[in-house]
Amino acid sequence: MRFLVIVQDLRVSGTSAGIGRRSFLAKLRKAYPAAVIDVNYIIHRDTEDRLDLLPVDSVVKHIVSTKIPAYITFLNRLYWRMFHVSLKERYIHKQFAQYMAAIDYLAYNHIFIMSSGVGHETILATHNLPILRNAILVFHDPYPLTWYVGANKIPSKLDFFRLKRTMEVVTQAKACCSTAKFMSHDLQHLYASKKKFYTLAHQFDAAVFDLSDTSQMLKKTKKVNISYHGALMFGRNVENLLLAYEQLLQENPEYKQQTEFVLRVKGEGIKQLKERFRNVSNIQILDTLNFSNSSNEQIHESDIVVILENGPLYCNILVGKASFLAAYQKPVLCISPEKSELRTIISDERCIANMHDMVEIKSKLQALIDDRLVSNEPFYPFGDYFSDENFKVMLDKVLFELNYY
Repeated sequence: MRFLVIVQDLRVSGTSAGIGRRSFLAKLRKAYPAAVIDVNYIIHRDTEDRLDLLPVDSVVKHIVSTKIPAYITFLNRLYWRMFHVSLKERYIHKQFAQYMAAIDYLAYNHIFIMSSGVGHETILATHNLPILRNAILVFHDPYPLTWYVGANKIPSKLDFFRLKRTMEVVTQAKACCSTAKFMSHDLQHLYASKKKFYTLAHQFDAAVFDLSDTSQMLKKTKKVNISYHGALMFGRNVENLLLAYEQLLQENPEYKQQTEFVLRVKGEGIKQLKERFRNVSNIQILDTLNFSNSSNEQIHESDIVVILENGPLYCNILVGKASFLAAYQKPVLCISPEKSELRTIISDERCIANMHDMVEIKSKLQALIDDRLVSNEPFYPFGDYFSDENFKVMLDKVLFELNYY
């Protein structure tokens, strides 16, 4: 069996998409150890991506120039207002398409084209290309960004024309899938697809990462370390969790002596959080780290790891952190809206709380703290959802059960 994977992000740090794509390749190799796996890596700029760690037969790295010619910029000033299409975007898609059109795709049994970033260039560039008829498209996020839950954007005329273009690409593709069950459901209807959208959940495999850098790790100073590493955006709410933790500190002196909460964050409202909790010595709000240091800090120093899902009402994406934490059997506390992807996956009720219910958050957090004060037993909040066996089940559905209706 021969696989071709066309991907836009294989970075080892700073992006959940890159981490997920690398891990997909590792899991694909485990699922089909004798297969030929070739990768075409199309990127905007050269980066150090440790491609040598990937268990594939070949990686062809191609850098696409996204510098817009002056005449395109000039024409676009009027064009997008009249026709609601961005000449800049179409120019970039053309640069990707010229390279992809030259790929000998007929040599492969299965072709995956995987999106990254907010532009989804690798997918949109396939519009009307012959390779698309043989390709399985994998959406990591909804596109256009306006339809990303928590984005708080109003669709523009440009967005509706972007949506129309995406619908045309989806119609031409062999099959489509996304990284979350709710997102697959939503995108199938958003793109008016007559084909079922499958689900290939985010994965994590440590074998494709170099986690040797521990130079910036923060050692824990209390018996129980609670941590959150990530971004504050798209309606993710950490404040109620911090308020609940503050109440626990005030109510029980043992928690003040035995616990600490470390946040490694970027994004919105960080300055306000630091100001609000500046007098709570058990709470530290710090800068983010590279992937190796962040991973080691969560693996070796954190006792309870927090996941924030998008909100405030609904989360249809699967946060990449979930598969990473599943690999290390960590207790997690997922702060979620009432309807979310992780509510369909997390099987341990101790590990998930409504982001708007501070009473529930406080109760769940207290239970996890009390458990970690007396036990180091592993947790399995996600069951076998991220196991190698379940990945192969999901993969084989995409490969061999294609449904058209």
